[in-house]
Amino acid sequence: FQSTVVSIRKHPDFATTGQWDVVTEAGGKQTSHVFDAVMVCSGSFSEPSLPLQCFPGIGRFRGQSFHSRQYKHPDVFQGKRVLVVGMGNSGVDIAVEASRVAAKVTISTTRGAWLLSRVFEHGYPWDMILNTRLMSLIKTNLPGPLSWWLINYKVNQWFNHENYGLQPENSWLVREPLLNDELPSYILTGRITIKPGVKEFKDNSVLFHNCPEEEPIDIVVFCTGYSISFPFLEESIIRVENKHASLYKYVFPPQLQKPTLAVLGLIKPFGAIMPVVEMQARWVSRVFKGLCQLPPQAVMEKEVNEKKKNQIQWFGLTFDEVLKTEWLVYLDTLASFIGAKPSVLGLLCTDPRLALTIFFGPCSPYQYRLGGPGRWQGARQAILTQWDRVLKPTRTRVPAGSSSSFLSLLTVVGFLLLLAAVIFSFL
Repeated sequence: FQSTVVSIRKHPDFATTGQWDVVTEAGGKQTSHVFDAVMVCSGSFSEPSLPLQCFPGIGRFRGQSFHSRQYKHPDVFQGKRVLVVGMGNSGVDIAVEASRVAAKVTISTTRGAWLLSRVFEHGYPWDMILNTRLMSLIKTNLPGPLSWWLINYKVNQWFNHENYGLQPENSWLVREPLLNDELPSYILTGRITIKPGVKEFKDNSVLFHNCPEEEPIDIVVFCTGYSISFPFLEESIIRVENKHASLYKYVFPPQLQKPTLAVLGLIKPFGAIMPVVEMQARWVSRVFKGLCQLPPQAVMEKEVNEKKKNQIQWFGLTFDEVLKTEWLVYLDTLASFIGAKPSVLGLLCTDPRLALTIFFGPCSPYQYRLGGPGRWQGARQAILTQWDRVLKPTRTRVPAGSSSSFLSLLTVVGFLLLLAAVIFSFL
């Protein structure tokens, strides 16, 4: 801890041992180490991307400007006129916090964004409703136009994005929704204003595209994302091109003679990152130990190139989009490598209640502890009772006479739906 990794280089006998020479620095002193394997866990938020050349006039702007990574506390915005450039999760969160103390807050976005509340249908957390095996089956098998219509319909149920200036410019592209519970009400009450992309900065103001009037500003926060960077590695180890790191399953450099270096967390799944990184670590550790084998180099490189082309076609070439993947499908893929993927059909014969819960309920990480390495005896009970733990903190007042007698009917209906889905998949 409290050390900087200066360099990671192949050991002279890497071809036979797979070892790495690692140089670290702490307190001004460098130390050399030799390791049998290396996990690079610096993630996707290590090097800020600040393309000032894309903002004409920023050099003459007299106010304060900084990247969102430098933001610590909203006090810096007290009484100021604030411009937030970019509309990712950080940009929206900073704008909302700033609006509580600033004189005025404006968000500049070129492409718009879909916005979701953390509280979804019937007051449940959104990921426990959307990240299910049933929903994943629907999302990955519906025809494109129908999927786009469904996404538009779902995200606009909360509020009409077009009326709030948030409608994505290319709504047919599948982009990651933002999560914020307060932005719509802040736009509605005038505390935050949405504007198009920046055209030019002046001394103390800014011009937006398609907006003739200058808007005075005091502070600019650039929420322009991050770049992929591995300054401690040789470029030949991890190839970065078109803002894309060529990694098999987003983890392994395919060209290494020995699979003893892996990258964890360099991915943007449509769901929680921690279960994904945990599954990556479980797979990587077994590869390092020789318990799991990687495909031949040619096979891995072919998949990397095909995936890159598919993502360019669907998501464009911006950094955060190239790394996006379907959360549950990716988890299942890695789990299948280590023998931890649950079999819904198998459980349907041996434990129907658990099978139905796994298929229709939230895909929590417990599902990958039912079998395989790292199997946990308490996984089944944890899956069946997860809703109880989610709802218990909020059920502080239970009206007399409340009943859950409809659960048996729900189970029967769920079983019939699962059976129909299985039959349909074989037609």
